[in-house]
Amino acid sequence: MKNSIDTYYFLGIGGIGMSALARYFAAKGFRVLGYDRTSSLLTKQLEQEGIMVQYDDALDIVRTLDISSTLVVRTPAVPEDAPVYAYLREMGFSILKRAEVLGHLTRRERALCVAGTHGKTTTSTMLAHLLHGSHLSCSAFLGGISNNYHTNLLIDKSSDLVVVEADEYDRSFHHLTPYISVITSMDPDHLDIYGTEQSYYDSFAHYASLVTHALVVKKGLEGRLSQSSARVYTFAVEGDADFVARNIRYDNGVIVFDLHIGLQTEEVISNMRLCVPVWVNVENSVAALAVGYLLGMTEAELRAGLESFAGVYRRFNMHVNTPSVSYVDDYAHHPQELEASIESVRRLYPDRRLLVVFQPHLFSRTRDFAFGFARVLSEADSLLLLPIYPAREWPIEGVTSEWLLSLLPQHGAAAQVVEKAQLVSRISEIVQAWNASGEPCVVMTLGAGDIDRLVSDIKQNLTIYEQS
Repeated sequence: MKNSIDTYYFLGIGGIGMSALARYFAAKGFRVLGYDRTSSLLTKQLEQEGIMVQYDDALDIVRTLDISSTLVVRTPAVPEDAPVYAYLREMGFSILKRAEVLGHLTRRERALCVAGTHGKTTTSTMLAHLLHGSHLSCSAFLGGISNNYHTNLLIDKSSDLVVVEADEYDRSFHHLTPYISVITSMDPDHLDIYGTEQSYYDSFAHYASLVTHALVVKKGLEGRLSQSSARVYTFAVEGDADFVARNIRYDNGVIVFDLHIGLQTEEVISNMRLCVPVWVNVENSVAALAVGYLLGMTEAELRAGLESFAGVYRRFNMHVNTPSVSYVDDYAHHPQELEASIESVRRLYPDRRLLVVFQPHLFSRTRDFAFGFARVLSEADSLLLLPIYPAREWPIEGVTSEWLLSLLPQHGAAAQVVEKAQLVSRISEIVQAWNASGEPCVVMTLGAGDIDRLVSDIKQNLTIYEQS
């Protein structure tokens, strides 16, 4: 990056990863501003922090930028024909992808990168929390808002460790140079970019080859990463690996497990306490603890960090929890993610009815994994589907929520497509009917689109059961 840069303009500044980078440069004293199509909680927070955000296609602001001292950072989510982007490109501004900018940072620091189809946001946030509270400390660029720090960015100038979420979309993670990397999963996704499942696997193999020191990978995936010259460590839940969680049990709303470390000698750290009691988080915990251990965190630091971890916004957040009804919101948007979330709810509440509300994300993902979605969603006792959230895509003929619903086994009135305007009242009708018959229930909202904007209304509507 040019040393003369004093201004950073972000195209798609409201994205979770982009906003973290914007905050980083603002904290370093640079002038930061940007564009996004819609206002959101994140963009409002950025504005409150003094970062200017424009939401229209007017060129007045970008025309004032100095081409010699401005770096434009873009996300692929902003289309190339967007007027602001087109202007900056035509004028010859230096434009880099977010991943390219992160790549420069990973070559200046010891980068701890977390990749994977699922689990990377929780694992990277957990790892950052573990390190932040230890003698090592760290900076971090996260893909979600940490519930411990209420931000997606941590900065510690005294530490050369930086935690980075490594995004495989558009092969962005190929720009990184990880010192240590975790790979949590490799379930094919983004086939609109990769085309085939093998191409997706090949992309992870290339990413693994960029790791310089150590690779911590979920047991069973290491065979696909033969290009890596880094030392490979495996992790698992109830299996054989270098780092394993065993003797897993619930204890008064907390998950407790023993961490087995089988390197030179067998070592056991007993009774590790995970206070975000989601089953899939056990696996994420083992991965994060493995990196902390390899970096030299003490047993006391590992214990304290895990027990104080409060989770990530929209990663299995519990908003209502009463004897009559519980309400969980989660970012899950891939069949395997939905399956993990639903399994966690079933483990927590084995005797409750389950209402799943799902907003499919992207037409291409819905098309590519339709039968997987249908299989998983059929596990709900009642299902409400919102229309597909398009994000960066145009509609695909025949790919709709109604089509997805038609692939499910017959549910009758228990499964239906609803518009957002009718969702809160429909949830109330279902919950009231179950409660009237003496059946406690769990409501889950799932999806990566704008379903999160309905969480507050749903929560408020369900609080009537707090006194029941």
